[in-house]
Amino acid sequence: MKRRTVLAGALAALVLPTPGIARPYVLGPEGATISYIFQLGGTPVKGTVPIQRANLSIVANDLAASTADVTADVRRARTGLLLATEALKSPSVLAAAHFPLARFQSTKVTLGPTGQMSDGATLDGLLTLRGVTRSVRFNAQLFRKSGSAQDDLNRLTVILTGSVNRRDYGARGYGNLVDDTVQIEIKAQIETTL
Repeated sequence: MKRRTVLAGALAALVLPTPGIARPYVLGPEGATISYIFQLGGTPVKGTVPIQRANLSIVANDLAASTADVTADVRRARTGLLLATEALKSPSVLAAAHFPLARFQSTKVTLGPTGQMSDGATLDGLLTLRGVTRSVRFNAQLFRKSGSAQDDLNRLTVILTGSVNRRDYGARGYGNLVDDTVQIEIKAQIETTL
């Protein structure tokens, strides 16, 4: 009987995620987008930048130990306006030809009072844009797939929201038309690689 119990415990350890162990995640088939809004002559303009790569690691029972490393291709940034898109990628704004990639690397996850990321958290990290790296903070939420079991963490949705000052990264072009503050929302569908 004792041998059977030990064997059952060993099999369970192989099947179930081990508490405290980081689970690696990559972008799921739905992918991810970075949406941004800036004010152009007092009118909000929305655009997107595709995420090229995302390496995420989530520790289910210690979300504060989770990490994110995300790279976006600014050469493929788009707005709904052709001229605004070209200006956005110009040398005086994103300088996309010279700095084709933007990168965010998390440094700290701070959970809200409930300890659940779906109820709110902050994600601090380093954003590199135009070859300049600055500290940023995003509000973060993490959700399981709708209808999934409470312990099913195979497919998740991550939503990050915040803002950056484009001048902090040397993106000073068109200052007479474009506000310095850019609102950002990152929405990613991710799935575990285990």
